Amino acid sequence: MKKTILTIVIGLTLILSSIAQESTDRSSTAGLKGGYNLAAVSYDDDSETGQRHGFHIGFYGESFLSKAVALQLEVNYSQQGYELKDGGGTFTQKLNYINLPVMLKIYLDTNFFLEVGPQVGLAISHKEEFDSNFNLFDTSQEFDPQNFDWGVNFGGGFKTDTGVTIGVRYHSGMGDIYDEGNPKNRVWQFSIGFDL
Repeated sequence: MKKTILTIVIGLTLILSSIAQESTDRSSTAGLKGGYNLAAVSYDDDSETGQRHGFHIGFYGESFLSKAVALQLEVNYSQQGYELKDGGGTFTQKLNYINLPVMLKIYLDTNFFLEVGPQVGLAISHKEEFDSNFNLFDTSQEFDPQNFDWGVNFGGGFKTDTGVTIGVRYHSGMGDIYDEGNPKNRVWQFSIGFDL
């Protein structure tokens, strides 16, 4: 799986670098970004939980390596985890991370880009809740997830000439959240960013 992802990333980078159109010279920028998360957890690469709704917010710095290739470093706070619903109620795992993505961005033209890159994350808080739909049986329990997470991001977006970016990104976690069942983070992020 890791070799396949690496092969895809390298191939995509080479292909897009060769077909990317000439653009005007660009300067490095920094800014703020934030948006909406749809987070879930994949167990044994076999089944996926229901999604937890959350948000992310953070800072980024974008440096152009050439006219069509940029490297973007980020520091983000991200609400992740999952929900499981059945007839007895709803179990919610709330995992909150500080994530550090490093994204290689390929601009297909002046405004549209594709991006790919690794991400490491540090879990800064967690809470597990069960809502029985009847207050008497509601519970809150502490589990012990791993503090460290890592994975790969894929995405794309549109950056205006004024420095406003609208993007979508998928995070495929590769580190286990718990010791049993090989649970891994899966997160869709829909974001908007503003150059400062």
